[in-house]
Amino acid sequence: MEKFTLKLSSSAPAQEIKPSAICGVVSSGNLEILVESTVTKDTCTVEVNTSAHGFRDIWEAVLKDFARRNAAGGFNFTINDAGATPAVVSLRLDQAFEICCGDTK
Repeated sequence: MEKFTLKLSSSAPAQEIKPSAICGVVSSGNLEILVESTVTKDTCTVEVNTSAHGFRDIWEAVLKDFARRNAAGGFNFTINDAGATPAVVSLRLDQAFEICCGDTK
């Protein structure tokens, strides 16, 4: 297992948000994401737990892209990964975010 945490700058959502959500399932080639709201509105925190070693640069690129595209400030994301591709990671992040606060793009 590889585990790391990133703090990313991002604006806060404009509308009301749900306090938490879960999306996906930990299985081969997939991942689950737990989202929890926080009081820190100008950053989001992402904790990654992954079975794939040596891909931190790719993870960081996908997560930074997500934080740029969405008003994700004020959220903690916990990702439990079982070898998902970057496209699946991006899709699950968007799904979990939409469950919490809808489309804010």
